[in-house]
Amino acid sequence: MLEVKNLGIHFGGNHAVQDVTASIEAGKITAIIGPNGAGKSTFFNLISGFYQPTSGSIQFLGQDITRLPTHDVVARGIARTFQTTTIYRELSVLDNAMIGHRVRTRAGLWDALLRTGRERHDEEESRAGGMAALERVGLAAQAGLPAGALTQEGQKRVGIAMALSSDPKLLLLDEPAAGMNPEETVNLMALIRELVVGGLSVVLVEHKMSLVMGLADEILVMHHGQKIAEGTPAQVSRDPAVIEAYLGSHAHGGQMGQATNGDAPAPGAVQLTKESKHA
Repeated sequence: MLEVKNLGIHFGGNHAVQDVTASIEAGKITAIIGPNGAGKSTFFNLISGFYQPTSGSIQFLGQDITRLPTHDVVARGIARTFQTTTIYRELSVLDNAMIGHRVRTRAGLWDALLRTGRERHDEEESRAGGMAALERVGLAAQAGLPAGALTQEGQKRVGIAMALSSDPKLLLLDEPAAGMNPEETVNLMALIRELVVGGLSVVLVEHKMSLVMGLADEILVMHHGQKIAEGTPAQVSRDPAVIEAYLGSHAHGGQMGQATNGDAPAPGAVQLTKESKHA
């Protein structure tokens, strides 16, 4: 579905992402993990068009999107959320969700100023698209509430609805569980699974290893801007390069682990820390 080859970007002498080659399969949940500063969010910014790479290429559904601006990337079918919840707290939940659908409309500035028929038609389409997205994330009943009145979990779901209303094929989630308590994290995991069952492909950056190991079909591990491992959770947790990166660079110890449902961890696998088990 998505293929990057030798992808890289540098800011002055800092190579934030360097020579990364990877592929994302349709219908799966792929997690991108790594220590702080590994280049994970920068990698997301390259895929979604926020940054222009200095090397390499990005193919989506067989088409080159390497140099496309963000709005064109969204129009092709890639949507994303951000580490911090980027919603308009004073607007209604529905108004927030409608914003994401605007990439699918054709009305321009003059249509909006003159309230043309095309603008009214697009507004109704956006309203329908926004409501459909809210249904998918379980917020249809809260559509009329100010977005800022929702819980942390609710606001995260509004952000996901904004992305979904653009009708993506691939959804990029940047630390979706940040700031959530254990119950909210479990609810989020269930939502992500439902979205994939409904036809989406998901790539997520996440530090909560309980979520990653419980959700991901495939894991891509980054360190110092480079890919150091790729594979299933079981494969990655045993990889010597991953063990070295996590145990060598984290003052608090490793974050990886194979056990997700009470199973014993594999010999040599990096273990979940006490903190991440309860994250």
